[in-house]
Amino acid sequence: MTDSIQTIAPGTRDAQAAAPSTPLSLSRVGVTGIEKIIRVGGPQNGRPGDSESASLYHAELECLVDLPPEQAGVHMSRFEEVVNEAIDTVVLGETLRAESLAAHIAEQVRERQGGLRAEVSIAARYPQTVSTPVSGLPTQEIYTLYGTAVSSERGTRTLTGVEAQGMTACPCAQGLVEDGARERLAEQGFDADEIDRIVDVVPLATHNQRGIGTLHIGSPEDSSADIDARQLLRIVESSMSSEIYELMKRDDERAVVEKAHANPRFVEDCVREMIRQVAEQFPELRDRAFVHARQENLETIHRHNVVAERYGLLNEITTELSSGEHSRHHTTMREWLEAPAA
Repeated sequence: MTDSIQTIAPGTRDAQAAAPSTPLSLSRVGVTGIEKIIRVGGPQNGRPGDSESASLYHAELECLVDLPPEQAGVHMSRFEEVVNEAIDTVVLGETLRAESLAAHIAEQVRERQGGLRAEVSIAARYPQTVSTPVSGLPTQEIYTLYGTAVSSERGTRTLTGVEAQGMTACPCAQGLVEDGARERLAEQGFDADEIDRIVDVVPLATHNQRGIGTLHIGSPEDSSADIDARQLLRIVESSMSSEIYELMKRDDERAVVEKAHANPRFVEDCVREMIRQVAEQFPELRDRAFVHARQENLETIHRHNVVAERYGLLNEITTELSSGEHSRHHTTMREWLEAPAA
């Protein structure tokens, strides 16, 4: 007589759907650190020869959904399924629209998980070939694109973001150097007019920083605004003292250094310049759009770094720009993403 062994058929138990021991809803549950290669401008299924007409991006994703109090957990495999399907099916055209891809994934995550709200964030490394300022040599620069989307019953709101590096020259140290130069020139017998001419013509030394600028613009659910990440990159780079390049000839090096020293900026100046350009270049967004500008400068004469930020609704910022009055409240990115329907 043989003993019969009873087995449980796989897939019959749904532990995630069971009631938790503590019936409490969770704000965000999901997966983070998902790494994918996204092909843009060519078929996603990767047939031989397709890569010649496509660009490849390394992207890291985070997918989150709210969890009701009666459910123990989310179905983690569904996140991966949605991400893979979105990468295979979403038409990305010739440029990566990280926020559009994030919006598509967020809407599918919310539907598959049965949540009230889903949030997806994407950070992708973005290569672009630019020309050096004097020699005109092509050089590949790497930027970061950010896309965030929140899907809820009222629709989907998105954040478009970029990160770029540049160079800043310190105005304070340059002023000190100028004072010392004027004193030495006067000691050498130069008169005031001659000193002014020399100071205007000769670049004055200061200490430099490599700056890291980030800029995000948020569009509400019913917005039809078209925000091009390349335009945001131009704003970030131009807010600093000078752009920087991986490959430079000697003439390019001199041009970058002279440009930076002719345009010294504090970390605060960079943030204010980003905000100013956003307000000028996106007047159609002033009603309910959100903006977040951040600058971090990697110091050379200190062991610490310096940072500055400004965030808020664009109409809050434009009101302050026109009135000169200090805003009492700056809406944060989290407040904007989770704001109730108007």
